[in-house]
Amino acid sequence: MKRQRALAVTAAGALATTFALAFSASPASADPLEIKADEARADLLGNVSPAMVQEMSETFDITATEVYDRLAVESVAADLLAEVPAEYDKSYAGLWVADGAEEIMVATTSAADAAELEAEGATPVLVEHDLAELEAALADLDTVAADDVYGYYVDVESNGIVIEAADADAATDLAEAAGVDPDLITVDTTAEAPETFYVRGGDPYIVNNSWRCSVGFAVRQGSTPGFVTAGHCGDPGDSLTSGQAAPGTFRASLFPGSDRAWVQVGSGETLYNIVNMYSGSRYVYNSNVAATGSSVCRSGSTTGWHCGTVQAFNQTVRYAEGTVYGLTRTNVCAEPGDSGGSFITGNSAQGMTSGGSGNCSWGGTTYFQPINEALSAWNLTLVTS
Repeated sequence: MKRQRALAVTAAGALATTFALAFSASPASADPLEIKADEARADLLGNVSPAMVQEMSETFDITATEVYDRLAVESVAADLLAEVPAEYDKSYAGLWVADGAEEIMVATTSAADAAELEAEGATPVLVEHDLAELEAALADLDTVAADDVYGYYVDVESNGIVIEAADADAATDLAEAAGVDPDLITVDTTAEAPETFYVRGGDPYIVNNSWRCSVGFAVRQGSTPGFVTAGHCGDPGDSLTSGQAAPGTFRASLFPGSDRAWVQVGSGETLYNIVNMYSGSRYVYNSNVAATGSSVCRSGSTTGWHCGTVQAFNQTVRYAEGTVYGLTRTNVCAEPGDSGGSFITGNSAQGMTSGGSGNCSWGGTTYFQPINEALSAWNLTLVTS
């Protein structure tokens, strides 16, 4: 992706590269990542569907063996993502799976942490700004209204913030008004204005006999069955009037701000822990968060099943209907009608399709609402069996 650098850019990228090379060049009798990946691969054997192997082979142009290699590294990355931020909270600056999924990169502001990170199986990358500083700057941007700004997110690989805008001046004005250090900012003027994916036809459920959206994941609130979906798909009290999940009722919904909702269905509905791949099914076993750079796939009834990678967490997206915070950015394509549909990595539920830009003819950017926020906020339990 080409980005116009209208503002000064930090030299952290150069520092990061130098530091990573220096540490990766050091000899090691036993590679911690290889050891952990071997353990993860053993757990994966026999538990990955042939359809999933085929789809990942086609998406990433890799062999079946390399699919297992990638999934193993991504599994280790997910474990590290759950542990490293808290363990290195004062110096942690982000974690991502490198291109090719052969390394797990962890950015840190402390050279002293490098040896410990290597022992964890990560490749340390020395940077200037910790994640807390970058997220604080992101929060400052949220306080300022701005025209022609589409969104912004922390790019852990460049150790900065990317602002997506119609032109560089709009991004510059936003950063200045928010008091954000311009050295943190890179401007992307190639991005399109995002839109919520309202359904155009062929979706699993229709709301109030008027519009359509896609089911996310089956959940329960206590003994009450239902599913999560996008908040812009309906307001509390709206009814599911047709589709496989109907009848049902929106019990809670947030949009903008967030883009999440949960829908109650009838007590006679059977809840399955599967995602429709449109050429098979993907089982859901948990909601472990996938690291940046991990593979991720999306299911929606307009365009079916498509895959790509996680690009960034905690993106702010300024839709015409209002601003949504905390979305996850991907390069998976989607189109109107895919809203609310499932995002999944391996067998781990990630979130529900919110919106984006582009289409599935030539590609695009799609954001999803992380599922764990909805589960926690509304005391929901993900159906995993």
